[in-house]
Amino acid sequence: MPHELIAILMFSSMLLMLFTGQRMFAAIGAVAALAAITLWGVGGSDIPFSSAIKLMKWYPLLTLPMFIFMGYILSESKIADDLYQMFHVWMGPINGGLAIGTIGLMVLVSAMNGLSVAGMAIGATIALPELLRRGYDKQMVTGVIQAGSSLGILVPPSVVLVLYAMIARQPVGQLWLAGVVPGLMMAAMFIIYIAIRCKLNPSLGPALPLAERTVPLPEKLRLLRAGLLPVGIFAAMMVPFVNGWTSLVESSAIGAMTALLAAILKGRMSRLVLEVTVRKTLAISCMFMWIILAALAFGAVFDGLGAVKAIDQLFTEQLGLTPWVVLVLMQLSFLIMGTFLDDTAMLVIVAPLFVPLVAALGFDLIWYGVLYTITTQIAYMTPPFGYNLFLMRAMAPPEITMMDIYRSILPFVVIMLLALAVIMKFPQIALWLPDYVYHK
Repeated sequence: MPHELIAILMFSSMLLMLFTGQRMFAAIGAVAALAAITLWGVGGSDIPFSSAIKLMKWYPLLTLPMFIFMGYILSESKIADDLYQMFHVWMGPINGGLAIGTIGLMVLVSAMNGLSVAGMAIGATIALPELLRRGYDKQMVTGVIQAGSSLGILVPPSVVLVLYAMIARQPVGQLWLAGVVPGLMMAAMFIIYIAIRCKLNPSLGPALPLAERTVPLPEKLRLLRAGLLPVGIFAAMMVPFVNGWTSLVESSAIGAMTALLAAILKGRMSRLVLEVTVRKTLAISCMFMWIILAALAFGAVFDGLGAVKAIDQLFTEQLGLTPWVVLVLMQLSFLIMGTFLDDTAMLVIVAPLFVPLVAALGFDLIWYGVLYTITTQIAYMTPPFGYNLFLMRAMAPPEITMMDIYRSILPFVVIMLLALAVIMKFPQIALWLPDYVYHK
């Protein structure tokens, strides 16, 4: 049987199992193991086994539970709530100020957790009710929360980029640093859009009444100190790493311990908070480890078939497509898949094909990791079936309809597409910081 046909059968079998409701790691790993044994006999079982050993030896994987623990500590101990209170007081006097503050909140939550779901949950439970109560336009604030929460998979410590690093065999630290400037650039673009719209139409984001924004300076400074605590934790973790004083794993341990110490000193650490944090950390970490293991096994079988080389020849030699056209088609396929799959599913399904193909076409895999992540963010919010759209509907109050959610996100999707085009045109936006830090 031709290798191309075997590859098609592997992908179709995996998708069929996913559509039946099987767990992602089970569907991918089962197809990989069955294909290995069918193609190479009993000895084929060494492929998934060697993938498991490779995973256990991957030292940077220790960062995964550390950062997840840090995020849940800050979330469960309500330290993240102080952030919004700070933005509420300091940004409330200007039109759209609370919406701008919400974007700032999302950036800092992303730096605490690395998961977009965490940002969505905090935004929907803390910011959304307050924004609606203050008379903000419901479509505006719904879009703000969805767009801001999407930054969680780009701003370090992004858990998705850890997964990409393992599958693409690229340094996690370089990928995280590559996501910093694009993430902050997109946050700035969101803020500029909100400021302009609310300046032209103040009814979309009215300023706080004078009585509410008249807060004594000592109280404003107290809230500033409380709200900037997560920033201090992030700095304590990242500054030693960026300066080369600690390794990535050591920095993740510093972040986890600093967050735990902050919760204890503020009197917000209880047995319940610790128990919930540990349980959630264990659940998320194990889920990602199983997914990485399955993806590595699938990728090893796929590499053994030589399917990547065959597809490269199909695109570049037989169809005569240029590398940039192939890259754009790959990004479009991510947008389509994102309407019914989450970021992890997309990565583990197509990584065995796309990552080696990107390398074969001569593109930088660090840069491509940022492109993949941004495209995933866009796919999350693209109607009609974007993952974040339905998550937002589940968390939003009844007066926000599905049509409101669809309309709210369109301007932000356009902004993100613009950001994606800019980073594709100017790769150094993503590559400058990791090049500076690692070649310093």
